Amino acid sequence: MAERNKFITIVATVILLITIGTLGYQNLLRVALIDAFYMTVITISTVGFREIMPLTNEAKIFTVFLIFTSLGILGYTFTSITALFMEGKFKTVWRKRKMENRIEKLKNHYVLCGAGETGQSSIKEFLKTQADFVVIDKNEDKIEALVDRGILAILGDATNEETLEKAKIREANGLICSMNNDAENVYTVLTARQMNKDLYIISRAVDKNSPEKLLKAGANNTISPYEIEGKRMASIVLRPSIISFLDVVTQAGEVVLDLEDVVICEKSKMINKSLKELKIPEKTGLIVLAIQRAGSKKMSFNPSSTEVVEADDILIVLGQEEQVNKLRVMACDLGHR
Repeated sequence: MAERNKFITIVATVILLITIGTLGYQNLLRVALIDAFYMTVITISTVGFREIMPLTNEAKIFTVFLIFTSLGILGYTFTSITALFMEGKFKTVWRKRKMENRIEKLKNHYVLCGAGETGQSSIKEFLKTQADFVVIDKNEDKIEALVDRGILAILGDATNEETLEKAKIREANGLICSMNNDAENVYTVLTARQMNKDLYIISRAVDKNSPEKLLKAGANNTISPYEIEGKRMASIVLRPSIISFLDVVTQAGEVVLDLEDVVICEKSKMINKSLKELKIPEKTGLIVLAIQRAGSKKMSFNPSSTEVVEADDILIVLGQEEQVNKLRVMACDLGHR
């Protein structure tokens, strides 16, 4: 906006200069408007053409004044326009290069395809947890808005292998496909799975028949926003007290409680100890809701105090961020988030 206002001011000043010169010559030399305009142009441009008629003393003084004034204004105009162009171009190139350098260094990050309403919700969660991520979208305005916020973003087609390569998909931990078109989601999942066999992929499913196609293409999980909304609305009507309780648990006034997963690393001193020995609630204030054993997809809910923790087990806990961080230190899971 500031650059636009500056450009408008420069143009207005030049027009004002030409207007003053034209009116001045017309009154001093008593000539036609076109002749006065011609005199003004050859004077401020310093091209050296002959005058249309001999100048009076007053006209000569006016000409000297016009020459010195125009030299200053036109010189400033030229340098300002050049600076505006070069600064804008340099700023764009510099910002793009800086963005590419940051993306190039990404590792164990997340790739979000689609910056629509669903994608924006994912972005908020990524920012909240301070996770490394990069967004891909075909809409230039959305990408510019994200870049202005300092968010890593790539303008391109997520179904294109080259675009996914730019997002460092081979080094990524996970992929979210939140585009509004099921065909694009399926193709993106298929392409990403071929590029990274270990990638955890979750995709939005718009049509009711899409989940099966997405899973066959390589998605680990699918989400249907409309189905979730419908189930939640029905649950609120049928079981309002339970939904109210869940809302209180996850957002109790000023205190926000999150469900988090903590991986027990091989170097952790928690290995081969029971939950009773570890005393996680006493030491961190967390509630251990479940344990997922290493290499297994099944979870043991409400584990007993005699459950022994082993390497690569995953603890599902409920608590505040600082409490979760304490457990991560105990589990040596410092790079998980």
